[in-house]
Amino acid sequence: MTSNDTLQRLAQIIEGRKAINGGDPEKSYVARLLHKGPDAFLKKIGEEATETVMAAKDIDCGGPTPELKGKLVGEVADLWFHSLVALAHYGLSPADVLAELERREGTSGIEEKALRKAQNRAAQESVEKP
Repeated sequence: MTSNDTLQRLAQIIEGRKAINGGDPEKSYVARLLHKGPDAFLKKIGEEATETVMAAKDIDCGGPTPELKGKLVGEVADLWFHSLVALAHYGLSPADVLAELERREGTSGIEEKALRKAQNRAAQESVEKP
């Protein structure tokens, strides 16, 4: 079993929790998040991202103990989970993210960032010009 299989299974479960698929906010945390709308799950993503950073900083300060490493893994799992909820809400899947990562494979991160900046500048200039 691959990690992609795990992500796909989890994405299918999340998809099944959507109201359109019978998800009940009274019985499912995911259904409740989706029912509350983007503010709810986007807030959770922000919280989990912050907790991920804090767990990593704990390792920096306390050393890579099994306990601190486990905390970081748990926080990243929470972040990924809530990100999967957001993907589902917006009609996307882990496969979309994996395809983007594959597209970037072998590309320098510095070059990728410079290209995105240039594309953003060009888009902004086209908006500013009447």
